[in-house]
This record gives sequence, C-alpha cells and structure tokens, in this order.
Amino acid sequence: MARDFEDHCWKDVIDADTIQIYQAYRRKVYVGDNPAVLAIDLYNKAYRGGDRPVKDVDREFSGACGEYAWKAMPPTQALFAAARRAGVPIIYTTQHLHSAGVHATNRNSGREADDTYAIKAELAPAPGDLVIYKERASAFFGTPLIAHLQKSRIDSLIICGETTSGCVRASTVDAYSYGFHAVVAEECTYDRSLISHKINLFDLHHKYADVMHVEEVLAHLDARAGGRKVA
Repeated sequence: MARDFEDHCWKDVIDADTIQIYQAYRRKVYVGDNPAVLAIDLYNKAYRGGDRPVKDVDREFSGACGEYAWKAMPPTQALFAAARRAGVPIIYTTQHLHSAGVHATNRNSGREADDTYAIKAELAPAPGDLVIYKERASAFFGTPLIAHLQKSRIDSLIICGETTSGCVRASTVDAYSYGFHAVVAEECTYDRSLISHKINLFDLHHKYADVMHVEEVLAHLDARAGGRKVA
C-alpha cells in the first residue's frame, strides 16, 4: 500500500502549518519508464572512521559521514542489486584526487590518501557500470552525463548517495532542469547533519523530485525485472 505523501523522515522537524502551506505539491509519486540509478559520491572519504557518530569521526576524518553513511549502505546495496536484476544502468560519480583543492569557499581539506575518492568496495561498480568524474557539486556540470543519458533514452533518475544538502541536491535540481523525472531514494541518501538531510529531502520532494522509500523503488524494479506492468 502506498504511503502518504508526507510519510517521510522530516515529519518530526516540519510543523503542521508548513505542511499545510505545501499541500498544493501533493501528487502521485512514480519512477519513470526508462530509469537509471545515479549514485552520488559513494567514495571512501564518506566512510572513514567507521560506523560512529559524525562528531566523533570528524575529529580525525573531516568530511566523513559516520553512522549515516554506514546505515545507508545495506539499502543502497539492495537498490543496486535490484537495478542490475532489472537491467537498469547504474552511473556513479566521484572526483579525481587533484580536484579536491578546488573549492569556491577556499576551505582547506589537507592532504588526502590516494584512495580517498575510490568508490567504497562494498558498493563498487560492476563491469559495464559508468563512472563519471566531476569537478563541482552537480553530476551534470562539466561532465558527459547528459550525453550518456540522452544516448540511452533515459527519462528518469533514481538518485542516491551523499550529501543530501550538497551534491545530491545539486544533481537532483539539475536533473529536473534538464527535464528528467528525478526520484530520491530516502534511505539510500545521507548527510553529515541529520537536520540538513531532513530539510533538504522535504524541499526536494516538494519542488524538484519524488522522494520515495527504498522499498517502493525496489518494488518498481522487481516488477520490471519480472516483466510485470510497473505501477
């Protein structure tokens, strides 16, 4: 049974008056007919320090997402497995190590290990998966992503990864701007700050994307894999 439009992680931070103001955005959510998975920045840096609170891992590994990254790993693995069963392409983004010093805010991230921006082994690309290297927040900016999507006649993107308030948001807004139907898989998306995660998901859901629970996305992909009509 489909969940209510507002049945998401932001329920404890968005007040009733705000929900009422945004009622005009209520609609049926869906995954498009020819989707691809866009996996944003699932690289080692996000997982440094292990499955611990962000405030603890941040002391040694600035930029790590701690327990939020690790909690998102099993549902992301399930998403990838379902996509592969359904023949849905998976596109990863990361960056080159030399790009790490290019910051509009001039922040200094210090010297980083050679494998910092390698995709986490547990989520690594399979043969045939595409890896896009980007220089800025959006997966679209200055990359060949749009050409690959158009060549494959992709009409919908299932977006996951990190961070919700940063590269996920930038990529989702650009997907919307290019005319793709964007779905953000809630449990497969994370941030260093839980409040930023929740508020940005709320904002994206009401303006630029359908935020869906991973089990809803999995049901769509499994129906597709089984040759059944996708609801």
